[in-house]
Amino acid sequence: MAFFERLSEDLATVKSHDPAARSNLEIIINYSGMHAIWMHRLAHKLWQKDSTKLAARTLSQFSRFLTGVEIHPGATIGRRFFIDHGMGIVIGETAEVGDDVMLYHQVTLGGRSLEKVKRHPTIGDRVTIGTGAKVLGPVTIGADSAIGGNAVVVHDHPADSIITGIPAKSKPRTPEKKEPLVDAVEYIDPAMWI
Repeated sequence: MAFFERLSEDLATVKSHDPAARSNLEIIINYSGMHAIWMHRLAHKLWQKDSTKLAARTLSQFSRFLTGVEIHPGATIGRRFFIDHGMGIVIGETAEVGDDVMLYHQVTLGGRSLEKVKRHPTIGDRVTIGTGAKVLGPVTIGADSAIGGNAVVVHDHPADSIITGIPAKSKPRTPEKKEPLVDAVEYIDPAMWI
């Protein structure tokens, strides 16, 4: 995908997820989640070669300093990824994030092992992860799911799930609630938090 096509897609993604975004210039200058994604793309390219891994890690740490978002350069991130109010986001080295995923602030896609294996989550397409949620270990979150704020996820969950609690449990999304996942947190059953 050409640079300007990708930039246009990024700007459209922000506008579709954030009603406060008033102009492309505002997004380019002020959206730290977008800045983190752009720097991650460069760092990820550098990570592909052994000779530039140090440069990749250095760039990712510089990005963390500027944006408050830490994405390891080894993480694989899909298209139309959106970070809203990104401060405190952590995405580990072996994490895989699908297309059209949205994260709110203080989300962790972390590991539970010190082994050099796949130790971070795999997030399916069109998943929304609420504020403060922790998704830990090599778990898989199925497509079209929503993870509630502050949930602690340590097991796999199927597609079309609402995932909440500590430790997180899931329930199927009902057809009438299959609206855009941007609003998923608004219709999570409060009884699931207990």
